[in-house]
Amino acid sequence: MTKRVVDVLVPVALDRAYSYRVPDGLDLNPGDLVTVPLGSRAVTGAVWAENASPNSRLHNRMKDVAGKLDIPPLKGEIRKFIDWVADYTLSPRGMVLRMALRMGEHLGPERERVGVRLAGPPPARMTPARARALQFFADGLTHSKSNAIKEAGVSTGVIDGLIDEGTLETVVLPTEPVASPPDPDFLAPDFTPAQRAAADAIRETVARGGYSATLIDGVTGSGKTEVYFEAVAENIRRKRQTLILMPEIALTAQFRDRFAARFGVPPAEWHSQLTPRRRARTWGAVAANQVPVIVGARSALFLPYADLGLILVDEEHDPAYKQEDGAHYHARDMAVVRANVAQIPIVLASATPSVETEVNARRGRYKRLHLPERFGGQHQPSIEAIDMTREGPPRGRFIAPRLAEAVKIALSRGEQALLFLNRRGYAPLTLCRACGFRMHCPDCDAWLVDHRFRRQLVCHHCGFSTPQPKECPKCHATDSFMPVGPGVERLEQEAAELFPGSRILVLSSDLVESVERLRQELDDIAQGRFDIVIGTQLVAKGHHFPKLNLVGVVDADLGLGNGDPRAAERTFQLLHQVVGRAGREAGQGHGFLQTHQPEHPVMRALIVGDRDAFYSSEIALREATGYPPFGRLASMVVTAGDRHAAEGYARQLASAAPHDEAVRVLGPAEAPVAVVRGRHRFRLLVKSPRAFDLSGYLRQWLAQAPKPRGSVKLQVDVDPQSFF
Repeated sequence: MTKRVVDVLVPVALDRAYSYRVPDGLDLNPGDLVTVPLGSRAVTGAVWAENASPNSRLHNRMKDVAGKLDIPPLKGEIRKFIDWVADYTLSPRGMVLRMALRMGEHLGPERERVGVRLAGPPPARMTPARARALQFFADGLTHSKSNAIKEAGVSTGVIDGLIDEGTLETVVLPTEPVASPPDPDFLAPDFTPAQRAAADAIRETVARGGYSATLIDGVTGSGKTEVYFEAVAENIRRKRQTLILMPEIALTAQFRDRFAARFGVPPAEWHSQLTPRRRARTWGAVAANQVPVIVGARSALFLPYADLGLILVDEEHDPAYKQEDGAHYHARDMAVVRANVAQIPIVLASATPSVETEVNARRGRYKRLHLPERFGGQHQPSIEAIDMTREGPPRGRFIAPRLAEAVKIALSRGEQALLFLNRRGYAPLTLCRACGFRMHCPDCDAWLVDHRFRRQLVCHHCGFSTPQPKECPKCHATDSFMPVGPGVERLEQEAAELFPGSRILVLSSDLVESVERLRQELDDIAQGRFDIVIGTQLVAKGHHFPKLNLVGVVDADLGLGNGDPRAAERTFQLLHQVVGRAGREAGQGHGFLQTHQPEHPVMRALIVGDRDAFYSSEIALREATGYPPFGRLASMVVTAGDRHAAEGYARQLASAAPHDEAVRVLGPAEAPVAVVRGRHRFRLLVKSPRAFDLSGYLRQWLAQAPKPRGSVKLQVDVDPQSFF
């Protein structure tokens, strides 16, 4: 009798499922997680489909499924989502499945947790150590053995001896849940009329169910989080799971506190900093419907939710939602897809929506809930431009006199000031003043950035670092290197000279030792333990600093000149968000933009506070040029250890492009950063109308194009966000 055959998808870089025979007596259905042999090793995979007509000639050569895992199966909803993401992004389905199976090796029964408590009469022989231990247990509570040893100051032998004599006893402690159940009615919110109207609308949306997309569009400090908490509360009452996506782990610290204040307990978390054991427990709890609310980074989108009822995307405009490694996907866009597949509501929140989301709201595809005023009656910060061509700082300085005077006034009032510069390190370039030699990365087409705090010159593309040489490699002059341009570390040095006695903190991603340290520093700012904060974009992301009333943007033009089609949008969003940190609780917020282009549309829109005018202008420009969201783009980057090999394959690839009047293939051209990690880079950009099946076109193209050989590699990115 021929054995039953199933197709199993395994989490490796392959787009196809493998066929396996099902042993007699093993009940398997699509979605079941199984162990299967793959080459010389055993891997965890998912039954993807029944193979009703296997190749009879290969039947005897097929391997058997080794076993079925005692884990909830992947529902049809997530399997459909995985197929959709793989098809759209041209990623191997196995790689997308891998994101859904990131539970590690620690699944299964929980390790038994044992506690110790007082049980019987004192021991016949009493010692000082035993007396200390019994005094510790005198409260009658159950304690862990390790805690008792530490607090009582005794050895393991003392505790074990008291257990042997019956004075103490061990008890099995109940399993600690991943997260406690949140109470939707723990704290009734105090809403403004605008917030109340938005909260009522969003509760109604969740209660109605089915797919819908809603944008909560509110100015910075308007209470968007408190409003969408009402959607969470409604979903909790309906006993369904909620996913809250956030762009950065750093945002979750204050968010956890706000969530706990509203619902009584913190939410479960999902991000790369979880321990392997915690990751496995969280994955299993989500699959078993034991986690009502999870807050996570973009990968949380691929968790196997048992009953997902609502998705929220906070700061939906943030570029961090784009996954640039492995499977290239945009978590915001894929969240909308997942909500559609599951037929559940999705809520997007931002003070500066992406152009794509703004267009969807203007055209009625998304419902817009508008919060035009700050909570508590606070005004939006006033913004002024400092024209660096007329009132710039003295030579060798980077803080203009008008901004320096404003900082002094803020400090005299006991307020905090933020100096924003989106450039890490001390200086972006180091050169020899004797011959002009520039220190560059040996493996990348990039200058080395001076990091004084680390005493290293660092490449921000590959991570290469080296101490600054004593002499110039070209002319051998000694002590001739000089920094060119400012980074946040150089700004800190200048601020210390301008504002002596001030407590200064530099916040930059390369200085973050751990998530816990970052959370502590953010809390220190909120508690007023620093007077001046100097930071990169890390400080622009949704933080609430009650005493911060002044923001100075040291180089407002920084993001405008890089050739990125989204440069104006990103600069507007970033500057709007960072200035929005000011004046959120008490006093009037002020923002200063140091710029060489005060008449630039981005600067004018920020200064006069006309956000709608900026969006209208940017949308009109995108529509006229056919750029997203009115057209579609795909990036194809060819890399190789040899420049000629990379360029040669890129030209072969371009010549193999199927002819279609709707498609424009631009390039190949050397990428703006031509060498990264010793690999030469050539780029092709594919442009098509919005309704065109670009993924299908690319799939057809790659099927008939020559395959990369040797060191040559091809990376395809549908809907690219980065153009370096």
